[in-house]
Amino acid sequence: MATETATETARIPRINDTAPDFTAETTQGTIHFHDWIGNGWAVLFSHPKDFTPVCTTELGYMAGLQPEFTKRNTKIIGLSVDPVTSHGKWAADIEETQGHKVNYPMIGDTELKIATAYDMLPEGAGTTSDGRTAADNATVRSVFVIGPDKKVKAMLTYPMTTGRNFDEVLRLLDSCQLTAKHTVATPVNWKQGDDVIIPPAVSNEQAAVKYPNGWKTLKPYLRVVAQPK
Repeated sequence: MATETATETARIPRINDTAPDFTAETTQGTIHFHDWIGNGWAVLFSHPKDFTPVCTTELGYMAGLQPEFTKRNTKIIGLSVDPVTSHGKWAADIEETQGHKVNYPMIGDTELKIATAYDMLPEGAGTTSDGRTAADNATVRSVFVIGPDKKVKAMLTYPMTTGRNFDEVLRLLDSCQLTAKHTVATPVNWKQGDDVIIPPAVSNEQAAVKYPNGWKTLKPYLRVVAQPK
């Protein structure tokens, strides 16, 4: 069971919106989402139903990646509309088939309140997960990257038939954290240690102070510099 602590407009939170807060039962007890995030980052990723094949592989892979998120001061939390008791049984299957134990909390959203608050389901979806199939909940397949300020920094949504690339979520998190700390942008396919871009809003005079070793100007609007430490 999950209950909202604030009334939210039923629409997908946009980047830089405050992530809807909620109180919910999880496999690790009751949480108050914003309090649970604390002063770090969080990744909330949702699933349409327990015991579904693609999601089983995803939850297992995220369990294996959890130490990498921890290194980045980031908590991960899963959501499925099914009850917490069902999550516990599913977790055993995940560990057996994927080789990783799920040590992060999994939210039970049986009243569909969180899925609705994040606009992963329409308001008319009802108030119970009973009798709903995975196809009914097909749109509950989103990833939200949330910063310490509790604002949405990035989001991804996939169809049920396509497993999510959680290595990409980790790369995306690295970019979000770097660009939150330094006034830079990351180019296509950027990885940790690659060169970054000086945004147009930073003048050459300001850039000279920030980057005394210089940068490469490909176009006046495209200046490349080594990643800040």
